[in-house]
Amino acid sequence: MTQLNDLPLNIIQFYATAPYPCSYLDNRQARSQVATPAQLIGTEMYSRLVKNGFRRSGEYTYRPYCDDCQACVPLRVNVAEFVPNRSQRRAFAQHANLIATCRDLSFFSEHYDLYRRYQQSRHLGGGMDQDSSEQYIQCLLQSHVDTRLIEFRDDTHELKMVSLIDSLDDGFSSVYTFFDPDKTASFGTYNVLWQILQARNAGLPYLYLGYWIRESRKMSYKSNFRPYEILLKNEWVTEDCINRS
Repeated sequence: MTQLNDLPLNIIQFYATAPYPCSYLDNRQARSQVATPAQLIGTEMYSRLVKNGFRRSGEYTYRPYCDDCQACVPLRVNVAEFVPNRSQRRAFAQHANLIATCRDLSFFSEHYDLYRRYQQSRHLGGGMDQDSSEQYIQCLLQSHVDTRLIEFRDDTHELKMVSLIDSLDDGFSSVYTFFDPDKTASFGTYNVLWQILQARNAGLPYLYLGYWIRESRKMSYKSNFRPYEILLKNEWVTEDCINRS
């Protein structure tokens, strides 16, 4: 596996942020390690960084760098070996009428309206529920890598979901997804299954789902997509290895 000291440090530099309140675990302080300059981190370099546990938010490429906590664990799904369980098959069938369309990485007011409804329903008080259109653009629509903006509409052409996905050299990285906050729907599960299927069809081995946090309800769902691998001590290990340790 590529190590950080193997990357061209004459081009990419790394710095640690000051501590800030953790977004996922109460009463915790977090720090991040940030890769810069953003404009030089294209798809090839970003692919290598993701393998080392980095993610991005807009032009901001980072990974957890906390002093006394390792709760955030990078997780990726083994696409070729993935088999959906019964509830996942049911979720996929429930939304089989959705039509996916790739759009330009641009601002669409209809997308932003859905984003606001999603945040205010699912993440009220989390900060992002107050995002202006400028903050939305900065966080989701600014990218120096190969990013795909996918919208999902039902058979009445009503917008139900939007997903942003980065294309890497060994898979896809799920950046962010927001959807109609209908509590009877299973859009989130359907979307991950759809991304796994796209990676498989493209012959790519992995879908990177970002950070898995066992103690966080918002993040714990990621371990439902098996088999998965997590990054521990700079090595990707399988679920079997984790259970045996």
